[in-house]
Amino acid sequence: MGLFSGDKFECGRCGRKGEQMAFAPFPNELGARVYNEICQSCWKEWLQKQNQLINHFGLDVSNPDSHDFLFDNLKIFLFNEGVQLAQIDTSKEGSVEW
Repeated sequence: MGLFSGDKFECGRCGRKGEQMAFAPFPNELGARVYNEICQSCWKEWLQKQNQLINHFGLDVSNPDSHDFLFDNLKIFLFNEGVQLAQIDTSKEGSVEW
């Protein structure tokens, strides 16, 4: 049940007409919502932000808590739902030592 206008999909995030994703990114309700409401361009923006969050916070993507953190940030980023997107402190870029 995508939001089609003519031949093009209209994104619920950016409002532009673009290409709908080929499939839902997750096998759950959130994945279906992303598929129905978000264009490929906004999804690509999210994937870049997700990589930044994973790298910045050193997330273990096999950990369910990391999934919850990323899903919460995805809802904020794509649907403006939630408190605040996790902030990345770029002032420490290149200075973090493990």
